[in-house]
Amino acid sequence: MAGEILDNKGRGDAGWNWPAIHPEGRKFGLIAVATSLFFLLALDWEIIGWPLMLLSIGVFAFFRDPERVVPQAEAAIISPADGLVTLIAEVEPPLELQIDDGSGHAGLARGAVTRVSIFMTVFDVHINRAPVGGTVRRVVYIPGKFINSELDKASDENERQHILIERGDGLKLGFTQIAGLVARRIVPFVKPGDMVAKGQRVGLIRFGSRVDVYLPAGTDPRVMIGQTVIAGETVLAEVGHSGLIEGIAQ
Repeated sequence: MAGEILDNKGRGDAGWNWPAIHPEGRKFGLIAVATSLFFLLALDWEIIGWPLMLLSIGVFAFFRDPERVVPQAEAAIISPADGLVTLIAEVEPPLELQIDDGSGHAGLARGAVTRVSIFMTVFDVHINRAPVGGTVRRVVYIPGKFINSELDKASDENERQHILIERGDGLKLGFTQIAGLVARRIVPFVKPGDMVAKGQRVGLIRFGSRVDVYLPAGTDPRVMIGQTVIAGETVLAEVGHSGLIEGIAQ
């Protein structure tokens, strides 16, 4: 009816639901369940079976994929990850996001920008989302180490994957998925040339990790170190048309 207030799924009411489990995690959860049942039913080894059953629940929880209400303001740059803001620093963007990659699409401009680092523990949702809507210009995987992803040097030494998205007005934003001490697999959902909406799922990192976001030059973050952010919902910064940003940077 006219004037009715609807929830994010177009319904007139709202209620708590169990979050969905991403398909990437179902196989791991089922393997853990099958293993625990083997020890419980076939071998009657409860001392191993019950801990494995608890581990199975943890695996399903790790790959949970809740719905998110994405801010629709064009200027909003939203968090690509759930977790804790552990670092905010002025740095040069990764070389892989700057150099000419032969695609005909320019990368990020040289010069220091603000990097916001978001650390994800094994208890956080690990589905990563697009900070802005636009066209995926680069997806660059870099093999590396698996040191603690809370450390600043993890941005340069750990296994990581860079993603560059170009907004419709030409604004480019890069972010990096970084594997951590426990995380051993970065799973992309997108490839160069794909069109993505703001807040769309673009990948995940298994079992604890970090995401670095490189804000456009001249953009101040709206988050602080120690703040907990939510992928697809928390606004990291606001930026208008790319021409305005270029003027500020000059």
